[in-house]
Formats: sequence, structure tokens, C-alpha cells
Amino acid sequence: MKAAVYHAHGDLDVLQFEDVDTPEPGPGEVLVQVGACGLNHMDLLQRRGPALIPGYALPHIAGMDIAGTIVAVGPGVDGPDAVATGDRVLVNPAIGCGSCSFCLVAADGKCVTALVVGGNRDGGYAEYVVVPAANVHPIPDHVSFADAAVIPTVWMTAWHALMGTGQLRMGESVLIHAGASGVSTAAIQLAKAAGAFVIATGSTQDKLDYSQRLGADVVVNSGDDITKVAREATDGRGVDVVLDHVGPAVWDASIYSMRAGGRLVFLGNTTGSRASFDLVYAYHFGLKLLGSDPYDRHEFPELLQTYWSSDFVTPIDREFPLREARAAQEHLESRRAAGKVLLVP
Repeated sequence: MKAAVYHAHGDLDVLQFEDVDTPEPGPGEVLVQVGACGLNHMDLLQRRGPALIPGYALPHIAGMDIAGTIVAVGPGVDGPDAVATGDRVLVNPAIGCGSCSFCLVAADGKCVTALVVGGNRDGGYAEYVVVPAANVHPIPDHVSFADAAVIPTVWMTAWHALMGTGQLRMGESVLIHAGASGVSTAAIQLAKAAGAFVIATGSTQDKLDYSQRLGADVVVNSGDDITKVAREATDGRGVDVVLDHVGPAVWDASIYSMRAGGRLVFLGNTTGSRASFDLVYAYHFGLKLLGSDPYDRHEFPELLQTYWSSDFVTPIDREFPLREARAAQEHLESRRAAGKVLLVP
């Protein structure tokens, strides 16, 4: 089969379009013909190196967000409720070990030996991918592969961060950074559906307009005084929740935009891995800094049920053929994308 593979860390030129062996499904696994695969910033970070997910190895095929058709099943995939060849499915990329103390209490997001399709095992930058049968979920007939492949990483990340970690409630206010990014486009819509007041940041007017179209009540350029705008929009009180996957570049704005007792949910490091802040200010005002851990398996079908039955949208910025994976990553890396970038084999 054809795949976009890299054998060493580096710039875009390490990503090669080449022939590799077509994988075969083992016990409890299925072979999925990839219909569409969504790109994520994790793909870029791991390609540049060093790898961020334990268990990662080279050569590597990236791609965590996969929709496609089951074309073969391995031994043990049977029974009245089993998936079958021809099924159109969406892949949950998180694979717990199933036997550790976390997995046994349905907290597999904390599994220390977890596998991630496209993260530390081969993913969807290919014509075919093997995944556990337990990790595939049916796609409604009216939903295309492209529209399904935009869901897993951005929507599950936003869902778990806002609703699970941040405990966002109706009537609260939330500051969402990088409003035009994938996770934030999901977060804006989830927050509005939950009855929250949303402030979104962005680096260009086009991105600010985009956030407003998704439902943001107030927008502010990330180069302006974010704290001033956030406090003015909340009558000087400050926001209840901040959602930050940007990191150091907006850390101070996040801290000082919160009300007393506010919750800062952080889940990314696109501008660096270290941030500093005033400890006295943080503890004096009872600020809560909450790292958003990986989601658990049971949350994936819950999110899908909500998504399929809602009017949520996940705009697609561009689709690239698999052979142009390098161009797709370059487009994502340029930060010009407003919406998801997809590979379509």
C-alpha cells in the first residue's frame, strides 16, 4: 500500500510517500481502508522530534483521526453485535491496555502503556490501517468520511477539557484561546450549547470573524490586551474558565483574566513547554490550574451521540490527496488554516 512515512525526525522533507506492507488484522482487530484522515499539530511536533508519546518508534506513519471502511476482520471479531466488512466506521485512536489498575476502573485515559493510533503506532497517513475492533464506531449514512474524520481529536479534547476537567456550567463565562484552531472551534460550540458566555482570541481579523460565526460573544486579537477585554466583557469580574492549548504566549493573559476562584484548563504547548506566574497572586485569589488529562473510552461514544444529533459544524479548511501529505503538513504548520486539514487517500 502507499503511505506517507518518515524514518527520522526533521523538517518537512523527511516525510516520504512510499510503498509499505499492507498490515493484516490480528485477533480482535480490523483492517480499515482509510477514507479520510484529519491532521493535528501532534503530527508536526512528533515529526520534528523528540517524540512526545511514550512507545513511539521510527519509522512512523502519523494520523490519529481516521474514518473509512472495514475491509477485513481478524480472528475473534464475531457475534451478533460485531462489526463486519463493509461497515463505515470512525476510529477512536486511544487504546488502553485493558488490564492495568486504571483500565479496570474505566479510567483508561490514564493507562501508562496506552497506545495511540497515529501517535505511537501506525496511523491514517496510509491507504489502510489496523485498529482494535473495539475502537471503531459506526458512521451515520448521511455523514461523509471527511465530515467524520474531523471529530476525534478536536472534539474529544474539547469535550473532556471543558465538560470533564473544567466542569463548565450554564451561565458561566469562558475565555477560549486560538478560537480558529480545531480544538477551539469545537470548544466554542460546546460552550455555547452548554449556555456559557464565550470570549475567543485570534491572531487575524479573519480568524476573529470565524470565531464569531461559530458563536463567540466577544472576540479579541491575541496581540491586544486580552485581560482588559475579558474583564470589561464580564463587568470587571473576570471569566470563570479559561481554555488554553497555546501555552506561555498567553499564560499571563489567562491568569489575570480569571475571576477569584477561576479555573484555568490547560492542555497544550504550541508556544513552549514552560510557563511562570506569580504564586502569591494565584493562591491569594484561589485560582485553580487544571491539566486536562486524556479522555476515557466511555466518553467517545457519548460525544459521538451528542455530535450526530446536534447542529455542530467542523469547517474543513482544505483536503489534500495522500501523496501530498508534505504539502498538507506545510499548510497546517503555516497557521493559515481556519478549520481542519484532511488527507483523502
